[in-house]
Amino acid sequence: MRLASLALIGLVTLFSAGVQAQTPQTRIRGTVERLDGQSLTVKTQEGTTAVALASNYSVGAVVKAGIADIKKGSFIGVGARMLPGGGLSAVQVFIFPEAMRGTGEGHRPWAVLPEATMTNATVAETVSRVDGGSVTLTYPGGEQTIAITPEANIIMAAPAEAADLVAGAQVVLTASRQADGSLSSNRVTIAKAGAQLPL
Repeated sequence: MRLASLALIGLVTLFSAGVQAQTPQTRIRGTVERLDGQSLTVKTQEGTTAVALASNYSVGAVVKAGIADIKKGSFIGVGARMLPGGGLSAVQVFIFPEAMRGTGEGHRPWAVLPEATMTNATVAETVSRVDGGSVTLTYPGGEQTIAITPEANIIMAAPAEAADLVAGAQVVLTASRQADGSLSSNRVTIAKAGAQLPL
């Protein structure tokens, strides 16, 4: 049985500090073309990519959320751009499951985008308006106030299974490149219910 909770653990790496991998890692985002046994074919902007899935691979999902889902006391991960005049504006917000509170806690550069940061922290205060809002996040040793506009991708974790890897499903995964050039992965994340794929 491929447990969705394992995939959520994998998803957390998107919102925490990078870890040195023993093999080169490749980020794959795209649409499922087909799943044939343990072989997943994904159509990306660059072309078609085949990935060998581990025998115990897991599948998780993200679903669309909104600023109203960000409550005082929530533990969230916010990928944000630095604004020219100072301050931060959220690009992506991930609402962590309660069981993963504290994962990757802190504030650091976010390598996904230039001049961007990732903050995994507890919401101390929320300020929301019709046209957007902001959150103040606290973590050991500091705090950040980050603007959240309607354009920010706000998502939260949800369960999924291998049967959800159907043609047309939007997926994101991190694959290891093997010595022979092939790619392998043990986790796949699906965007459900109108959610955008995480960066």
